[in-house]
Amino acid sequence: MTLDLLALPPPGRSVLVALPDATADGGPDAPRDGLLDDVGDWGPVRTAVGSFRLAPVRLAHDLPLLWRWMNDPAVAAFWGLAGPPSVTAGHLRAQIGGDGRSAPCLGLLNGEPMSYWEIYRADLDPLARHCAVLPHDMGIHLLIGRARDRGRHLGGVLIRAVADLILDRRPECRRVLAEPDLRNTASIAAFLSAGFRLSAEVELPDKRAALMIRDRSLRHRL
Repeated sequence: MTLDLLALPPPGRSVLVALPDATADGGPDAPRDGLLDDVGDWGPVRTAVGSFRLAPVRLAHDLPLLWRWMNDPAVAAFWGLAGPPSVTAGHLRAQIGGDGRSAPCLGLLNGEPMSYWEIYRADLDPLARHCAVLPHDMGIHLLIGRARDRGRHLGGVLIRAVADLILDRRPECRRVLAEPDLRNTASIAAFLSAGFRLSAEVELPDKRAALMIRDRSLRHRL
């Protein structure tokens, strides 16, 4: 399993099951990310592989694509959201309709959706029950959805780009965190290539994880 198949679901996540509806953009399913300073306004940014930006998920519009990705066996092995559209919808709705501590986004590379990201407040996340976090620490979960983009070493490039966006847009954030499965050595290597360091091994409810940290103070050295 390579990083390009990586999915980093939130620790201790409970999946809510809800039937999707076709709400118009800007309605009840519109993203609300006040705790995250409007993630949709953070990009685009130039990377070595093209222009990349995060676009907050619009449930009614994006559900069919995300449902297909979640039912890809390579993704399902990490996220555990395979099943009918209601399973994916429930996971997304819990964030979109929540208090804004997590923003589900599509990753657009050269204008095309090819990855899924969750940008979240690590200090307000269940992760904080299992390891020491600092106020305003941020976290990322991701998956590469398009099969043709896997195995191209895009993970490290895009992880670095997103971590840089977080540090640029949230000056109070001193660290960006991630927690890949400790057995996923390719994933850990990609985070290292993106300027993260291996901080600790952490027991989470569903895995033993490698706590990866990107420090603001080291961002121009790693």
